[in-house]
Amino acid sequence: MIGGRGFATPDDVKAVALPALRHRVTPTAEAEIEGMTADDLLRSLLDRVPAPRL
Repeated sequence: MIGGRGFATPDDVKAVALPALRHRVTPTAEAEIEGMTADDLLRSLLDRVPAPRL
């Protein structure tokens, strides 16, 4: 129902991914030392996964 549609687009998923998933991701000690946050890790994953094509 995002944007008045009956379906979600890849951009819709990216828009809600951080608030929906950040509490599920815990950076390793090494990542924390490098200043990485859960949001940084999630953004990195979202940027690497290609959007499905129909």
